[in-house]
Amino acid sequence: MPTTLIFGASRGLGRAFTDQALRQGHRVLALVRNPEAAAELRTLGVEVVEGDALDPAAVTRVCILAGNEAQVVSTLGSFRQPQPVDYQGNRHVIDGMEQAGLERLLLVTSLGCGDSWQYLPERARTAFGHEVRLKSLAESWLQSSTLAWTILRPAGLQDGEATGQAVLSQGKEVHGLVRRQDVAMQGLRLLTDEQALGQIYAIGDPGLQRS
Repeated sequence: MPTTLIFGASRGLGRAFTDQALRQGHRVLALVRNPEAAAELRTLGVEVVEGDALDPAAVTRVCILAGNEAQVVSTLGSFRQPQPVDYQGNRHVIDGMEQAGLERLLLVTSLGCGDSWQYLPERARTAFGHEVRLKSLAESWLQSSTLAWTILRPAGLQDGEATGQAVLSQGKEVHGLVRRQDVAMQGLRLLTDEQALGQIYAIGDPGLQRS
């Protein structure tokens, strides 16, 4: 049974990763700040440590609990919050993994990060460019770490069942939408793919159109 530690597990994309990992029979752990969300995840069988990703001691604690064979997913992000976790929270995850002896991390950021900034439309830069730049800093921190990493940059996220049509790409301009469940399915697969080590992928679904 693989062990998967998920940061951001209680909502949105992180919850999709949690659902997919549980369906696949993983032992799933999570660091969760909200007590109600923590209680809900426990009913699903998730091992929960209550704490904040902005607290490095809490991050290290859950990393140690997971064990050094665990694979880790971080979907940490925020939108116009007073204490954004896009960089600092992810930096704590990377540092905590190194301290605890964990090695394998899938960092989920977004289109527009790093070298894909050039493809981000001006209206998107205005709306959430600050968070994208913070995520880019997290990518850089990861790339200079000792971890075995993969970075995944989704298109616009959408709820709903997986379509099975999401496409991974590298070095190309990507726009549009993708279902959270598809990102989670593809992301978990990347964690076990040796060819994905040290690679950055975009993911979008060409069959989904913005309304």
